[in-house]
Amino acid sequence: MARGSAGESVLHKHLRILDAFDPWHPTLTLSEIADAAGLARSSAHRLVSELEREGLLERLPDRSYRLGVRLWEFASRTPGALGLREIARPWLGAVHERARQHAQLGIRSGSDVLFIERMSARDAVLNATLIGGRIPLHASSSGLVLLADAGEGVVDELIARGLRRYTDQTITSGSRLRAELRRVRARGYAELAGHIHEESRGVAVPVRGPDGSVYAAMGVVVPNDGSSPQPIVELLQRAAAGAARELARAYRPDADEGARGLRALMGASTRSLEYLERLARDPHDPGMRDARASEGMPR
Repeated sequence: MARGSAGESVLHKHLRILDAFDPWHPTLTLSEIADAAGLARSSAHRLVSELEREGLLERLPDRSYRLGVRLWEFASRTPGALGLREIARPWLGAVHERARQHAQLGIRSGSDVLFIERMSARDAVLNATLIGGRIPLHASSSGLVLLADAGEGVVDELIARGLRRYTDQTITSGSRLRAELRRVRARGYAELAGHIHEESRGVAVPVRGPDGSVYAAMGVVVPNDGSSPQPIVELLQRAAAGAARELARAYRPDADEGARGLRALMGASTRSLEYLERLARDPHDPGMRDARASEGMPR
């Protein structure tokens, strides 16, 4: 892998450029990209041109840039997130229908929760999460659920890096974090009231995979009104159990290759999946050409 003069890989520089974009800065000029990524403008120009050529960035008519659609294509092929999201979405939707606030699904990514699905009501309480957004593990109920299954090494590293404070309620000490994780393991859910926003409370439960490990956290953000979390916990646990059953069915050892692939991960009709599987096996199959022609598709 090529490296720059300071020992930093070219790939890492590309990633710094992509990291410059966020929901509040969806478009950036070349100068803004260079400043955000900490790069000389000449280097930024060269790297941005490479990313644009590969479809990872797009240049707009006003000469600003945005993230390219090709990034979405890559993300959509990620089994760890895509399959889980497809399987859990109906169960998360059922939670949202009952809670009428925010319902969300998160996975661990380093020291953060990465939210891969989220449903909200317009009049819902304040919430800091976005699809594709991150929150530090220690500060959210979903993060504590994930951290409780992550192992002591992950917890040690998180504490050593320092725990960011959002409100007076945020966990900022290692001893308090460890105590809260013990409570999560004992109760089977996490509840954090006012840890990111004083008016909001997060409640989350684990979604377990076929091997018993925690694949994700399913949670809600509701008003911090002091009410019992138990009805919410029970709602979430039923939904998480349903998602876990679907995951186990999708990845059962006796499943054939098709059931473990597209059939396990995609929400589509049986005929559509059969068509896509045949196309993946042999795009030049005469039968596939005939099917495409009958539907007005190019041969």
